Amino acid sequence: MILHCVFMRFKSSLTADEKNSIFASLHELQHKIPGILEVQHGANMSPEGLSGGFRDGFTVMFQDAAARDNYLVHPDHVAVGDRIVSACDGGLAGLMVFDFDRT
Repeated sequence: MILHCVFMRFKSSLTADEKNSIFASLHELQHKIPGILEVQHGANMSPEGLSGGFRDGFTVMFQDAAARDNYLVHPDHVAVGDRIVSACDGGLAGLMVFDFDRT
């Protein structure tokens, strides 16, 4: 299994409704793209102060690397990804992505 972790610095002008809509779109991907086992999202709640300004994030659990690779190029993911980049402070600079193997 592959755990795909994405951390975001959303623009301060992004409304709660806009943020919720983005996360809802991410959860819908589980029903559109084969190999997605689970999607979770949430706000950073670490008391350590080491988040680098990344205040929100989500994870996607894939059955394997092939499913993750299919997700990366899937048109529905690309559309949601474009929304996320547009909503982040600095575009791509407002994102951090980290994948690791859970097998």
